[in-house]
Amino acid sequence: MIDNLKAYFPSLEHYTTIPAKLNNRLKWFLTSDSQLVGIHPDDLQEKDLLLLSTFLTPYHNLFPSMTDEEKQWKNWIHTDECPNNNSTFRFVYFQLPSNQIELSAFKDAINQLFEKEVPILWENEQEGIIIESFYPELEDAISYKEIIDILISDLYINIRFFVGPYFHSNEGIKKYYQQIKAGAKLSFKSTQLHVISFLEAIPHIVVDHVDSSIMKDLPKLILQEFQRDNEFITMMEVFFKSNLNVSVAAKKLYMHRNSLQYRIDKFYEKTGIDVRIFHQALTVYLAILALNK
Repeated sequence: MIDNLKAYFPSLEHYTTIPAKLNNRLKWFLTSDSQLVGIHPDDLQEKDLLLLSTFLTPYHNLFPSMTDEEKQWKNWIHTDECPNNNSTFRFVYFQLPSNQIELSAFKDAINQLFEKEVPILWENEQEGIIIESFYPELEDAISYKEIIDILISDLYINIRFFVGPYFHSNEGIKKYYQQIKAGAKLSFKSTQLHVISFLEAIPHIVVDHVDSSIMKDLPKLILQEFQRDNEFITMMEVFFKSNLNVSVAAKKLYMHRNSLQYRIDKFYEKTGIDVRIFHQALTVYLAILALNK
């Protein structure tokens, strides 16, 4: 259909996802599968508009107007220009479900939670980046897990955050922005967590960049026969999330501490790997990530 429209309307612009900035001189329409097409009014007669409206949905730009601060950030990110001031900030990537909230309402909610105007750069209608400045005097800063709880309870939307580390340099902002985007997209595919930090995502990023043949063989080499033991894999995932603390992990698993200890000892007997030792636990953790990939 898109090719046929292009042949009929030479000025047509086409996007598979909705970009944050649109050419306001065009008339925009949404297809049934949420693709976006724009056509210059000079190419459209009244009968064309009536016809297009029968199988396309007229689209009006839903993105909030950009503030001067957001325009400045966008310029820094898309050029090699750097801010003059020495600020500390971080990029927080977010993902919204489709068509569940007006974007202006989401921005208003974020501003209310931070009690100030927070710059947001939209990638498309479902994704964007919050630019959060660091203020040492704010000891009771709200966490993104708390933000999710509030947004779910107040706005009934399911949202995900990828929280970047604080950045202390005025140089390399463009590269940092791209790294956060790439890390977020990979992490959102690799885990179902609603909030994931850059540090938590590093193992997933490492696994994704290692030679695929090594990752394919890693579960067999490290986990051996335990790679087919789903109960053991679940135990290990909880054990790692519990910072290698057997007592805490056992409590989360609703099992006796000695039972978990017994499974850890059996794994050591079979493989020679002691998951109570950090670097050996890390190897097993990477093997499980490769198994689940």
